[in-house]
Amino acid sequence: MGLPRVIAKLNNLKSVSSSTFDEDRSTNWHSYDSWLEKHPSALDKFQKMMHGAENKKIVVFLDYDGTLSPIVNDPDVAFMTDKMRAVVHEVGCCFPTSIISGRSREKVYDFVQLDNIYYAGSHGMDIMAPLQPLRIRDWKYHAKAVDLKGNKLVIYQPANKYLSEINQIQMSLKEKTAAIDGVNIEDNKFCMSVHFRNVSDEDLGSLEEEVKSVLEEHPHFRLTRGKKVLEIRPPIDWDKGHALEYLLDSLGLGSSNDVLPIYIGDDTSDEDAFELIHRKRQGYSIIVTSIPRETWASYSLYDTTEVMLFLEYLAKWKSISSAS
Repeated sequence: MGLPRVIAKLNNLKSVSSSTFDEDRSTNWHSYDSWLEKHPSALDKFQKMMHGAENKKIVVFLDYDGTLSPIVNDPDVAFMTDKMRAVVHEVGCCFPTSIISGRSREKVYDFVQLDNIYYAGSHGMDIMAPLQPLRIRDWKYHAKAVDLKGNKLVIYQPANKYLSEINQIQMSLKEKTAAIDGVNIEDNKFCMSVHFRNVSDEDLGSLEEEVKSVLEEHPHFRLTRGKKVLEIRPPIDWDKGHALEYLLDSLGLGSSNDVLPIYIGDDTSDEDAFELIHRKRQGYSIIVTSIPRETWASYSLYDTTEVMLFLEYLAKWKSISSAS
């Protein structure tokens, strides 16, 4: 079966799956349609993207929340569907694949439960990657590990020395925000997330004041914002862009001219990886969003349904390419 016929079949699948949210999309369709001219759909441009990927080594990077699972009110139940898990597994069988999330690495693994991909938690400050001893000059923040299949891995934790202080900040946050209803403070090991999706509008100001008062005692820590969340990070020069580079290097592809990273994410923290790809002019960056927004990403997908379709396209393209 040729690629055009496969694309036609998947386009039919897209039209059926998309019908459930066409009504929601119509409310801001005009502005979104204009924005798409600058950040076109990765589904619509799939054939063009894969034409540029010929003879390249594709490496896939994925965010979790809002990319593989929908954003939900309770972050503890942000489960991915079995179908999405099966698609990610298939992609992991076709290409080196990593999930880079703001969550703790252990929590992301508990959600995904796949052993054929790599995981980076805490916005890339906790990475489990293939062991390449000759590429590791400084073992200060590294530790060796072995997975369930006996594969040798390395764990990289560049913010390890701040762990004790991070725990102190977390305890202070819980004490100072205890009286504010709806606050959810999530321990992501090397960073913290203060979720305020369920906090009333009149309490948001008080919450931000309490968070900032805690950080006055730890002024070197950074406060960043995501989707209905305040995030506290240690003072190191490390983000998802650095994590992408580290993983490529761990795979032996850091200096390769024919590597093609594909990064899909929805949050502001993913912009560091998008910007890296844009600056290097090597790879495809894809933002997941239903509303127009400023981004370094070159392409877009509307929601997690379209992410799953794109990953299906990608795995099918690989199987066709291999067969031919």
